[in-house]
Amino acid sequence: MAAIYSLFIINKSGGLIFYKDYGSAGRMDTNDSLRLASLWHSMHAIAQQLSPIVGCSGIELLQADFFDLHCFQSLTGTKFFVVSEPGALHMEALLKNIYELYTDYVLKNPFYEIEMPIRCELFDLNLSQAIQKDRVALMGR
Repeated sequence: MAAIYSLFIINKSGGLIFYKDYGSAGRMDTNDSLRLASLWHSMHAIAQQLSPIVGCSGIELLQADFFDLHCFQSLTGTKFFVVSEPGALHMEALLKNIYELYTDYVLKNPFYEIEMPIRCELFDLNLSQAIQKDRVALMGR
């Protein structure tokens, strides 16, 4: 089965505005997810500043023994990252798809306040469908 353990969306200030767990073995409580989001935001910013490469956008992939962490940063500074099983393919495309869902269902929602936690049923529904579609695609390979 495809291996997305969790999804985080962090605003440009480093605040966690969305978190969804997709059945990972060790579920995180709210405080742990807030700490992880804050830590990732800080590491991403530090890596961006310390990189010897001009125009570096920060960490895009962090590989560990038991998980990979893939990150996509939008032009507005909002970060989307997924924690997945090691070696999961096409996570960049999935993150861009999630970003498109975010722009379509969250940013275009007249009741959504920018930089605030995301509470949008259409986003949740379409996100679940995108994750399920990704899992089915990976199982078929």
